[in-house]
Amino acid sequence: MTDNIERLTNELLAKNPQMSVGRARVWVELLWSDFEASSAKAGYAFRGADYTENLVRQLIASYGDKLHEFAGRNPKYARLLDNSDDLLQ
Repeated sequence: MTDNIERLTNELLAKNPQMSVGRARVWVELLWSDFEASSAKAGYAFRGADYTENLVRQLIASYGDKLHEFAGRNPKYARLLDNSDDLLQ
């Protein structure tokens, strides 16, 4: 799964160069875990890492260039996406 996260992080960085490496990775991990948790709560069987990777890839393609705007408007994620200690590319 680490390779999947790394690939998706690089795709997000390509889509949104305003993000740092650390913030992009946190976004990918949040999207990944949120999808898996939501699916499990809804009672769906686990479809595998490839399925989740494709879903997160679609989200990055659709919304990746705007994700940096989201945290400021949603206090639930603001602390997770605080970029005060981010690593720069």
